[in-house]
Amino acid sequence: MSVSAIRADKAAHVLTDPDGTIEYANPAVESVTGYERDEVLGENPRLWQSGKHGDDFYAELWEQITSGSIWEGELANRRKSGELLWIDATIAPITEDGDANRYVAIERDITERKEREIRIEDQNERLTVLNNTNEVLRDINRELVAASTRDEIEDAVCEQFASSELFDVAWVGRQGLVSGTVSPHSWAGSDLGSLEDHIEALSTADPTPVEQALGEQDPVFADVEDDRSQTVDKKRCVVVPLAYHDAEYGVLGVVTSNSDAFDLIERDVFIELGQTIADAISAVESKQTLISDSVTKLEFRLTGVDEPLAKMAARLDRTVTVEHVVDDGNENQIQYVTVTDSEPEAVVEYAADADFIDTVQHVYTYENRALFRLSVDERSIVTTLAQYGASIESLSITGTTGRLVARVASSNDIRSVVDALRTTYDGLTLVAQREHERDVQTEAAFRKQLTAALTERQREAARTAYFSGFFDWPREHSGEEVASMMDISQTTFTQHLRAAEKKLFEALFDETVAT
Repeated sequence: MSVSAIRADKAAHVLTDPDGTIEYANPAVESVTGYERDEVLGENPRLWQSGKHGDDFYAELWEQITSGSIWEGELANRRKSGELLWIDATIAPITEDGDANRYVAIERDITERKEREIRIEDQNERLTVLNNTNEVLRDINRELVAASTRDEIEDAVCEQFASSELFDVAWVGRQGLVSGTVSPHSWAGSDLGSLEDHIEALSTADPTPVEQALGEQDPVFADVEDDRSQTVDKKRCVVVPLAYHDAEYGVLGVVTSNSDAFDLIERDVFIELGQTIADAISAVESKQTLISDSVTKLEFRLTGVDEPLAKMAARLDRTVTVEHVVDDGNENQIQYVTVTDSEPEAVVEYAADADFIDTVQHVYTYENRALFRLSVDERSIVTTLAQYGASIESLSITGTTGRLVARVASSNDIRSVVDALRTTYDGLTLVAQREHERDVQTEAAFRKQLTAALTERQREAARTAYFSGFFDWPREHSGEEVASMMDISQTTFTQHLRAAEKKLFEALFDETVAT
């Protein structure tokens, strides 16, 4: 290439002596590097190095050109203004008698192209991270459905995070163990020693990420330094509270050395994840309480507790007893309660003015007890127990004092139930905790007991009605037609059928069969 062509070329041409001192530069040097020609003459090309390449990189480059070979590649430099500059460079030795006595470098500005490539590469990497994260979350949701115990849920969550290349370790700390220094109950992804170092590092802050996550009920992100090796390794971690409907089941901690792993996941995703895990734990613990043969009975004394039914008992100065509880599916809870020695109108009048009661219906009055159906929209001892997989055996409050007996599957976390109640209600005292083996009645025994409780005519009425389609909708046969099959009046058929139904429901709801 002629001198005039070099001067007209848009690429920067630089000629150096054997030591790398610049002896010549064409006018394009200014447009490429931002330095005027006079500023670079007598300088070394190190003038525009960016620091993006290490000493080994340049040592290898010089070794190649001093050996007589041409070096070609991309360099990250900086313009005079400090802006990052990407160039496509060709550096060749000029030899004389086999020795390199000068070097020529041709550098073309490829910043725009390179930045576009980096953006695309970064987008692809972020998309890969996001897809991998979504896959982990999908797998966790699948495992939650399949898990049948709390331990299985916690182990599955930790395993799914740890099995991904994005995350290094995951752990779950249970309620009651997660204040200050944390000892994880379940963990996966690393040796226990490194996990303990991580927990210890989290405990140095004030407040700790665990305390902050539980206190604010919000995921907390934190930097964690692993200084077990000579070089301090910085990692990122997120601490997610496992809470749903005011029930707390500890925290989930996830650690990663991938700086992008958490940036691509919205905070709401972690909030939803914590709620989903907590909801799954609540469901399996409730199921365990229902089906477990071994249950723990917890007896509490109540004194002046801030509890909706306690407010009712104190205001009416009567005994209020919980008979049955159901969830209406709309955030409220339906409580069937009896009130002793009180006129139904007085109870209805009080409930109509009470802020925590949405609706009230008087169901029936039997002797000195009146049964009411209440829709309660305020957190209560009943809802707190339900959230932790516990059920009420009895709850009765007279005036300002009362007694509560709760049942929890012995395999559940009993401590979390007790701690939750103590934390929420100041006037609650645990007075007894007993293991109890539940009497299990077989299906055959239940059938035999119920059959024995029914008269021959009641059994015939129920059997004929069932097999004739009387209970189908629409009915295959009317009551009159079924009565005709039995050759009795419709009134007599109805009496026999109602009596049979009553005994069936007594066996189901009262756990006793009337005879």
